[in-house]
Amino acid sequence: MISSLRGTVLSSGADHVVIEVGGVGFFVFVPADVARTAHVDGELRLHTSLIVREDAMTLYGFTDAAELEVFTILLSVTGVGPKSALGVLGHLTVDQIAAAVTDDDDAPFRRVSGIGPKTAKLIVVQLAGKLPEPTPGSGRPASGADMVITQLTAALIGLGWSEKVAAEAAEQTIEVANDEDRASVPVLLRQALASLGPAKGGSARG
Repeated sequence: MISSLRGTVLSSGADHVVIEVGGVGFFVFVPADVARTAHVDGELRLHTSLIVREDAMTLYGFTDAAELEVFTILLSVTGVGPKSALGVLGHLTVDQIAAAVTDDDDAPFRRVSGIGPKTAKLIVVQLAGKLPEPTPGSGRPASGADMVITQLTAALIGLGWSEKVAAEAAEQTIEVANDEDRASVPVLLRQALASLGPAKGGSARG
C-alpha cells in the first residue's frame, strides 16, 4: 500500500501530477486545485490512496490528510467512484462537505460535474454521522468579515471558479488586505483574481 509520496513534480495536468520519488515517476490523480498550484521542479507531498482493480492500479493524492479521509468515506456511497469522489473534493472543501451533510443540503453536490440529483441525495443521506463536525461558521453566512468572505466567494463562483478554490482565495485575499480594502468587495475581487491568475487548462474551474 502506498500511503504517501514526497518528491519533485515532473509535470501536471488538469486532474493529475507526476511526482518523481527516488528516480521513479508516479502518476497521481489529484483535486483540480492541487493540479493547478503544482509547480514543475517544485516539491510536493501527498497523502495517497491506491485503488486496485483487475485492470489497473491507480493512485489518488491529497495535500491534506482530512481530504483523504473524506475521499475514502465518499467511496462508501452507492454510485460514487474514485473519479466522482475526487471531483467532489476538487469542488468543495472538507468543511463545505461536512456543512452540506449536516444541513441535509444536496445542492452543493449537484453542482459537481458527474454527480446527478440521485447520487447527490445519497451522499447527504449515507454520509450523515460519518464526517467530523464542520468548523463553526463554515458554509454559513455571518456578519462582518464572514459576510465579506461570503460575498467575495459568491462573486468568484459566478466567474466560474469552483466553490473550493473560491472560498480559499477569498479567505487568503482578506487575510492580507488592509482595513480599507476589506470594506470593498470589488477591490477584494480584483486582488483575488490577480492572485489566482489565469485558469490552467480550466482546472481551477468547477
